[in-house]
Amino acid sequence: MRMTSHAATPTDAEAIPNLNTRNVALDRVRTFLTLVVLLHHAVIPYTYFGQTDAKSWIGFDAIILATDSFFMAMFFFLSGLFVWPSLADKEAEKFLRDRLLRLALPFALAALTVIPIAYFAIALRRSPGTTFAVFWWKTITVGPWPSGPVWFAWVLLAFDLTASVLYRVSPNLVDPINRLSLRGCGRPTDFFIFLLVMTAMLYIPMRIYFGPGRWFEFGPFSVQASRVLLYPAYFMIGVGVGAANLHRGLLSMDGRLAKNSWVWAVAALAPYCLLWALIFVKRGMLENPVWLPAWYEASYGFFFSAFSAATLFAILGYFLRFKRSGRSMLDRMQAEAYGMFLVHYPIVLWLQYWLFDFEMPAIAKATVVFVLTVVSSWAVTGILRKIPGAARVL
Repeated sequence: MRMTSHAATPTDAEAIPNLNTRNVALDRVRTFLTLVVLLHHAVIPYTYFGQTDAKSWIGFDAIILATDSFFMAMFFFLSGLFVWPSLADKEAEKFLRDRLLRLALPFALAALTVIPIAYFAIALRRSPGTTFAVFWWKTITVGPWPSGPVWFAWVLLAFDLTASVLYRVSPNLVDPINRLSLRGCGRPTDFFIFLLVMTAMLYIPMRIYFGPGRWFEFGPFSVQASRVLLYPAYFMIGVGVGAANLHRGLLSMDGRLAKNSWVWAVAALAPYCLLWALIFVKRGMLENPVWLPAWYEASYGFFFSAFSAATLFAILGYFLRFKRSGRSMLDRMQAEAYGMFLVHYPIVLWLQYWLFDFEMPAIAKATVVFVLTVVSSWAVTGILRKIPGAARVL
């Protein structure tokens, strides 16, 4: 993640991020979240949630509950941090070209190649005689045409384009969030309350109305219905935090968030445990109904929002404090992190397909899948980035 400078008066020069200087802590957060995505997909079949392999382990359910409750929202928050400075530094046409190259092109290529290859593994499990050509043609003409994890790219593109329009309308639109971020340097609890209130207000009604499992889908374009307002909220809050004074606001390396990251890790435990309590109520007392009562969805939505916000603070605080200097394996992966996100899905699904019939404990299967997925997707991305011009996309 880079910060850039643009024309500024002497009085506000300190407020303008410098995009030519890498923010090591945030780079490491992004790479760490990429590994969390790979872990999430590696363990899903071996959980109550996944139910696609005979082997399972309750510890993987704990991982899935945690990761699903924060990591995509946090990706959108991070993606928003440098949008406002980038819009100030670039002409609208250049910003649009960059976003189309970085997001639209990978999404289109992945939707036509990477994702069908991934889901062909599932199709073979159901219909062993199916050929890839037949499966591919049916996917893109008849459907369903799932996008897997790359739905993130088109949704982020939509957010970036919306932010571009909003910036042209009013460059000062996110100033209130930025002022709150400045105050958050010394009082992060104030910003946490703001984040929790905003996201809970937008998420809970949508969860009650749509439920947790429904997706809006049109061809490969999909997004989870209950989170259709949650994700833009995290994105725009990230935009506000990164609009100016990034090094003096909530994400200051000398701020209270960086100094007390453990407090937020502890704070995340309470809503996480309450989420588990609700799950046990659903499975036991309510007997897993198709539609859950409004009180249940509202309670779950609030604890979900609290856990997501507290976990975001805990992870950011940890990397701001402990991971801002020295060497890290995450630094070596940083350049390939986005590519790993884009190419890992067929690797993980095919590894799970090949391991399906092996009599191995769930922990062993998931470990093999995760390790080989990390190594393989890292290697594949490294090879792809050597193609002329590919590094600008990946």
